[in-house]
Amino acid sequence: MRPDLSPAQPGAGGVHHVAFRTPNEDEYHAWTEHFRHFGLQTSGEVDRYYFRSLYFREPNGILYEIATDGPGFGVDEDMTTLGEKVILPPRFEARREQIVAGLKPID
Repeated sequence: MRPDLSPAQPGAGGVHHVAFRTPNEDEYHAWTEHFRHFGLQTSGEVDRYYFRSLYFREPNGILYEIATDGPGFGVDEDMTTLGEKVILPPRFEARREQIVAGLKPID
């Protein structure tokens, strides 16, 4: 940590966060316990429907994520037709019309 430097600030062209994968739920939960053991603040375990995430910041404010591989995008869609239609996690389904209206076609 460099207390003589100002904390990192987001800006144009900046990175929002850095994500790392953990291959299974056991290792994911172990990271939660590891951070708790060392007294580091985290987001707590977050269910993103397609994967699980754990967020934390390093002392200069950079945001990191540890995310599971699964359950994956096949949880609610056949993998053979993945990407052919807009599939939303249940928590966003009520906003489907608004979300889809804001999408631009891929050329």
